[in-house]
Amino acid sequence: MGKSNLLKIDSLLRKYPSAGHVVALAGGALVPFTLAPFNWWPLGILSVLLLLACIDGESTKKVVLRFYMYNLGMFGVGASWIYVSINVYGGASPVLAVSLVALFVMWWSLIGLLHGYVYGKFISRLPLGLVLGFPAMWVLDEWFRGWFLTGFPWLFLGYGHLSSPLLGFAPLAGVFAISFFAVLTASLLYHSLRHGRHWYLIAVTAIWLSGYGLSHLEYVSPDDRVSVVAVQGNIDQHTKWRRESVMPILKTYTDLTEPEWGAELIVWPEAAITLFRDKATWYLQQLDRKGKESGSTLVLGIPDRDDEGKFLNTAIAVGEGEGIYHKRRLVPFGEYVPLENWLRGIITFFDLPMSHNEAGEPLQPALRAGDLTLSLSICYEVVYAELVRSTTGSPDLFVTISNDTWFGTSIGPAQHLQMAQMRAAENARYLVRATNNGITALIDHKGAIVKSLPQSEAGVLRGDAVVMTGMTPFHRYGHAPVLALSLLLLLVLAGIHAYWKSMESPNPG
Repeated sequence: MGKSNLLKIDSLLRKYPSAGHVVALAGGALVPFTLAPFNWWPLGILSVLLLLACIDGESTKKVVLRFYMYNLGMFGVGASWIYVSINVYGGASPVLAVSLVALFVMWWSLIGLLHGYVYGKFISRLPLGLVLGFPAMWVLDEWFRGWFLTGFPWLFLGYGHLSSPLLGFAPLAGVFAISFFAVLTASLLYHSLRHGRHWYLIAVTAIWLSGYGLSHLEYVSPDDRVSVVAVQGNIDQHTKWRRESVMPILKTYTDLTEPEWGAELIVWPEAAITLFRDKATWYLQQLDRKGKESGSTLVLGIPDRDDEGKFLNTAIAVGEGEGIYHKRRLVPFGEYVPLENWLRGIITFFDLPMSHNEAGEPLQPALRAGDLTLSLSICYEVVYAELVRSTTGSPDLFVTISNDTWFGTSIGPAQHLQMAQMRAAENARYLVRATNNGITALIDHKGAIVKSLPQSEAGVLRGDAVVMTGMTPFHRYGHAPVLALSLLLLLVLAGIHAYWKSMESPNPG
C-alpha cells in the first residue's frame, strides 16, 4: 500500500464515514488468507494497515464499531469450517447451521468491542500509542482470546509467518512475539506513509533482519535419528462409532500397520480404537506383544473411563513404550456440552458421540517410547502453546493425534496443522502428527513439513525424526516475556502521558 493509495482510502473514509465499517470488515476478512492453506503472509500486514486507516483519529464510538467489524470479517471467513461440523456431522439443517455459525462468529467478535474501547478511549491518546501501544494491545487481545471462557486460540496473526523471516522469533518468545512484530511492522509502515516519517522504515528493516538472523540461530543440537510411522485410517465419521464398525476398524489399522512393525515409533490417530480401553484388553495385549517382539512403540488413541464411569479421551503407549495420557483441554460441544441440561437433545450436534468426556489431570507423566520421552497432545490441545510446552523436563519428540474428519475438506484441518507446525518451531522439536483422514504429517524442528499424506485417503507416513537436545527460550519461559513486555510498554506509555499532562497543568497558587 503506497502513500497515494492510503490517501485515497483516507479521502474515501472522510467522504463516506460508513465506508470505514466496510473497509474494516474487509481488512478482517484478509486475516485467514495469511494462514494455511493460503499462506499469503503479506496480506496480514495489509489487513492491519487497513484497520489502522479506519481507526486513526476517529472517535471512540467509531473505533469500537470498526474493531467489531474487523473481528466479524476475520471470524466469519476464518472460522467458517465450523459449518461442516454442525451441518454434515451435527445433523443441523443448512439454515440452522448457518445461524449457529453466525452466533459463534458474532460472539467471538464481541471481544473487538473491548479491544476497540481500550484503544479508542486510552491507548490512542498515549504518546506513540499507535506505533507501540497498538501492537502491545494486540498481543494482550490474542492472549485474552486464548483463555476467556475456555478460549478460542485460533486465527492469531503470527501463525501466518511460518514462511516469513519473522518465524525467527518463534523459539525466542512464541507465536505472540511474531504477532507483535507483524503488527508493529504495520504500525511503523502506516506512520511512515501517513506522516512521512521515513526513518520508521529503518526500524521495519531492523525487525525483519533480526527475524532472519534469529531464524539461523540454533538453540538445540541434533542427537539420534528415530524411525517413525504415522497411520491414517480414513474411517468414515458417520459410521465410526457404530457397533458393527468396531472389527472392520481394527482390521484396517492392523493391516496398515503390519508391514511397519520394526519402526521405533508408530502412531495411530485420536480414538483410533472405538472400544473402551477396558473392553479392548485382548486387542491391546496383541499389539503390546507385537511391539515388544519387533522393538516398536505404538502410541494410539482410545476412549477410556475412570472408576466412577467418567469418559476420558486417552492415548496409551504399548510395546517398547509405556504410559497413559488423558486429554486435558476438551473441545466445547465436541467432547462436552456447556449448559447441557438445556442443550442436550435439541439437535444431533449437541449430542455427538463421545461428547460426555471429562478432562484429565493437569499434571501427568510423559509417555515413553523406549528411552525417548514424548510430549503428547490430543487434537485441540495442540493449539494451546503453554499446554504443549508443559511436559515435564525436555521431551525428545512431540506427538499429536487428532481426528479432523469433523471439518471435512474445509480450511480447518490446514489451520490446525499449521498450529502444530508452530508448536514444533517454538520448542525446536520434531513433531509427529497422526490423524484419521488428514492432514497426517512429520514436521521438523523449524516448523517445516518434512512429509505429509493427502487428505481423505488411507495411508502410512514413514520418515525419520531427529531427536534434539537443549531447550529454546520459549520452552523455558513460554509467553511470559512477550506478555510482560506488552504490559510494560503500555504502562510506560501511560506514565509518560501522565507526566506530560502534569507538566502542562498550571502550578497552583
